Amino acid sequence: MSTITPLTLAAGQEAEPRTFAPMTRTDYVKYQGASGDFHPLHHDEVYAQSVGFPSVFSVGMLQAGMLATYVTDWLGVEQIRQFKVRFVDQMWPGDELTCSATVAGITDEPGGGKRVKLELKALRQTGNPALLGTAEFVLDEGALAA
Repeated sequence: MSTITPLTLAAGQEAEPRTFAPMTRTDYVKYQGASGDFHPLHHDEVYAQSVGFPSVFSVGMLQAGMLATYVTDWLGVEQIRQFKVRFVDQMWPGDELTCSATVAGITDEPGGGKRVKLELKALRQTGNPALLGTAEFVLDEGALAA
């Protein structure tokens, strides 16, 4: 197990990417059930096609949650200070999502520690981004298990 401290991170450094398994309609329904949003675009194939889509598709917050999980697994949920995403492309049944993060900058934090700014990507298997985003973490001089 390695450790991450502000001293072991540098601008331009990339986290190891993580690919989430192909998404299924069941994944979409489970997420929609948990969120309470039962819009038929996310579970009803006939309805989705009737309004011009080729199939049901995932709500963007599912991918945002996967990206947030990826980055907080790396630097710690307790250290996150900001997380922003922009929805770029839809995810369809069978799509995989590969998340990546690049250190965009590291600055001193008032009161100690370092603010680590990240550029985030969540790419479909086509290479097209489903999400683009940023995150900021505050790391103290102590180590995080990685």
